[in-house]
Amino acid sequence: MTGYPRIVVSPPGPKAKKIIELDREWSSPSYIKEYPLAMAGGKGAMVADVDGNRYIDWMAGIAVSCTGYNHPKVVAAVREAAGKFLHICGTDFFYEPMARLCERLAKLAPGPRSLIAPGDRAKGERPTPGPSKKRVFLTNSGTEAVEGAVKLARYHTKRPYLIAFQGAFHGRTYASISLSASKNKYRAGFGPLLPGVFHLPYDDPYRRRPGEALEAAENFFHSMVSPEEVAAVVMEPILGEGGYVLPRPEFLRYWRTLCDEHGILLIFDEIQSGMGRTGKWWACEHFGAEPDVLLTAKGLGSGMPIGAIVAGESVMTWPRGSHGTTFGGNPVCCAAALATIDLVEQELLTNARMMGGRLLKGLRRLQDKHAAIGDVRGLGLMIGIELVKDRKTKEPHPRLAHDLEQLTFTKGLLLLSCGRSAIRVAPPLVLNAYDVDTGLAILDRCLAELGA
Repeated sequence: MTGYPRIVVSPPGPKAKKIIELDREWSSPSYIKEYPLAMAGGKGAMVADVDGNRYIDWMAGIAVSCTGYNHPKVVAAVREAAGKFLHICGTDFFYEPMARLCERLAKLAPGPRSLIAPGDRAKGERPTPGPSKKRVFLTNSGTEAVEGAVKLARYHTKRPYLIAFQGAFHGRTYASISLSASKNKYRAGFGPLLPGVFHLPYDDPYRRRPGEALEAAENFFHSMVSPEEVAAVVMEPILGEGGYVLPRPEFLRYWRTLCDEHGILLIFDEIQSGMGRTGKWWACEHFGAEPDVLLTAKGLGSGMPIGAIVAGESVMTWPRGSHGTTFGGNPVCCAAALATIDLVEQELLTNARMMGGRLLKGLRRLQDKHAAIGDVRGLGLMIGIELVKDRKTKEPHPRLAHDLEQLTFTKGLLLLSCGRSAIRVAPPLVLNAYDVDTGLAILDRCLAELGA
């Protein structure tokens, strides 16, 4: 599969239409289906549809396919594992791939810190930041990792309240949508949701003045809830679905300090931002703040369904049998994850930094050319393009974001929108210079065609 992108028939072509008709007849109406892509295969950062069209992929199945498509090392690891056994429940039995993956993730995770018990704090003891041994619970997905982390936080602290952030997205199961606040459609009709969840402003350097989000936090603790009753603060170090927003470093550091002072667990949801996407293993490493609990999924298995909760041994205190999973840590998924970790470590961290820098420079050139691009921000290959009606007022332009996503699809570039009016750029970490430059050229033409 070379020589892409190539549109041989306007999508959806005849084969794609048959698949779409079948899907719409029988699948749940809750699926979104952003545009009529009917995938047949892929290689590297290229996707082919069933009608022979080829696309440069800048969205990686929502930041999942981090090693691209059909990476030979991942495929070989999956085949070898599948040839041995497909399943034995990791909650109840032992197998090497699960044990090895837990070890790798525990050693890769930043921190976490050791917290002291509330009773010791009352005696004047203070938590001492520093790394401690980690333990890992493997899940099927990101949202399952979030659910488990909420259980762990409430069990460990014996406290009722949770703090999340406006614009956050943590998944679609009950605790996850209770913590989420990116789009009301994810929550509408499903109440009552999990009690004891509060949402505070997330720092947005493009739309909020310095210190505004921190002032809101101080006011919240003064008027609403004592920090001594908060079990956990659940935060994306970089806002994902909410618009690919990079907060100021002092925002994360404020919450790290506050959590240390009051025995609150700081949970970083790195489901979208982790696994090397930002050019470091974890996005929080860019901000100088370490979590007590780290959540990962998406890119961990290069497309195989797997996630993880990583927490300090002093935090992961739930007893035997209190939490489990039938399929989490599946042996084939573990094999894919171990191969993925090797590739990220050996090749893709460096490539994410190099190609991310190339992409940012190119997108900022487009910002100079097209007035509708209000902001370009990002780290590595996690980049947001904010589209506005007017740069002075910064009024969001959701229609343009939708139209741009749809138009680039017809020209051979796969994008996804996020937030109110942003485009997320989250390609496979195997992206090369051709993929970057050709994608930028397509994006430039589409912006011009839409009168941006």
